[in-house]
Amino acid sequence: MPELQRLDLHHAPALLRFERENRAYFARFVPDRGDDYFTGFTARHAELLAEQAAGECHFHVLIDDDGAVLGRFNLVDVADGGAELGYRVAERATGRGVAQEGVRRVCELARDEYGLCQLVASAALANPASLAVLRRSGFVPVGEVLLAGQPGLRHVRDLTLGV
Repeated sequence: MPELQRLDLHHAPALLRFERENRAYFARFVPDRGDDYFTGFTARHAELLAEQAAGECHFHVLIDDDGAVLGRFNLVDVADGGAELGYRVAERATGRGVAQEGVRRVCELARDEYGLCQLVASAALANPASLAVLRRSGFVPVGEVLLAGQPGLRHVRDLTLGV
């Protein structure tokens, strides 16, 4: 059973492998991270851990039984009882409920461990799978948004209503 873990230094090699293996797949739905992301990965990973230590963000990886990363589930811009949820799942794990389960688990953590009351998340209209995950996970569309110049929908999830 995959385990949702809080991002740590030891996740760096598996996380980099996940990002490299799925780069082309992710680029079909979200803007590519660019070559600089990969060449500067070690420094960026350290920056993320510093942001997490400061309480500004909460980063998570979903790890399979072999130690490989199946997905990332992140809460960023934590402030005033809320945060923004972002996630991505490996191509090989799609269609198996991995994204929805990861979102469910991170919503529980947001409420129970981090004391958050509300999450926002956006997905491109060209990514119907992510839109469906958000809706099945209790997120409600609240308006249109541009994501890297592409039309999308912004969603909100009230965590005080249960997870």
